[in-house]
Amino acid sequence: MPRPIEALIHSQALAHNLARARRAVADARVWAVVKANAYGHGIERVFEGLRSADGFALLDFDEAQRLRQLGWRGPILLLEGCFEARDLELCSRLNLWHVVHTGEQIEWLSRHKTHTPHRVFLKMNSGMNRLGFTPAAFRSAWARLDGLPQVDEISLMTHFSDADGPRGVSHQVAAFEAATHDLPGERSLSNSAATLGHPGLRSDWVRAGILSYGSAPDAPARSASDWDLRPAMTLRTRLIATQTLQAGDTVGYGSQFTAEHAMRIGIAACGYADGYPRHCATGTPVLVDGQRTRTVGRVSMDMLAVDLTHAPQAGVGSEVTLWGQGPQGSSLPIDEVAQAAGTIAYELMCALAMRVPVRVVDPL
Repeated sequence: MPRPIEALIHSQALAHNLARARRAVADARVWAVVKANAYGHGIERVFEGLRSADGFALLDFDEAQRLRQLGWRGPILLLEGCFEARDLELCSRLNLWHVVHTGEQIEWLSRHKTHTPHRVFLKMNSGMNRLGFTPAAFRSAWARLDGLPQVDEISLMTHFSDADGPRGVSHQVAAFEAATHDLPGERSLSNSAATLGHPGLRSDWVRAGILSYGSAPDAPARSASDWDLRPAMTLRTRLIATQTLQAGDTVGYGSQFTAEHAMRIGIAACGYADGYPRHCATGTPVLVDGQRTRTVGRVSMDMLAVDLTHAPQAGVGSEVTLWGQGPQGSSLPIDEVAQAAGTIAYELMCALAMRVPVRVVDPL
């Protein structure tokens, strides 16, 4: 039989999370963000669950081509725009909308030969200081685009740096509105954190990224269940061995865990070569047969150890849920595992290794 580890993609959870975004901003259209191969879930695997979106937003042309091959004929937005002038030919061929965030992209458009003008999203750097025109330069960039026959409608967008934290979004909203108040065009301001945490913002398009996959955008302050989000990915495996320790026995490389008393541990078929973080220390939450317990010792390439104190009936073949939906209605939020690893759920999702089999469940 194959090694027992697998990842499950839950179509119904994806659809539920997208509907949750719509409830938060009933008057806005929703981009389902599927960059990074749908945050590690796989574009082809999430498509059915997210196809009720008004559009898909992503980064590269390969992902856009895959969506078109799946039969998507609606809007696709390139969130970083074109990377060189000849990319505009692909935008024309695939009917892609694209972000314009730098003067070079405007120059490429001015030289582009096309029969169909492009729909563009002009991006403002309102304080994130990654991509976009400063508020002082924004109107000039808009005027340049507006004068090009290669450009059709110009939408306006920005990206928030602190929508999930105490600083909030007011300083960036003020900068955006001051520079755009009398400019025509649809607006796209809200990412996942702003969509849920600041639903009163005016935004014609919201960008549902991490929320689509069932992670809280403001974790650990709030949980996915606080926002009524459901995990879209489950990583699970089984125990392949058990060991009985005596006081003083150690576990794993570097003897990072020492038993204080007699105890049983289980060895699960999952390690850092599967995408589980090596730096998850003893105490990282895990489910065994739906019962919450913890990891012990250092994560190995192909295995990790779990404490069976609170799962006395567990043995070889018992189900181990690393994150996501467990048996008997149990659940382990990926955000909790990410917090234990000192990172965020995005990284865990995107790090799922190619050797892990993945299948779609809960069809719509």
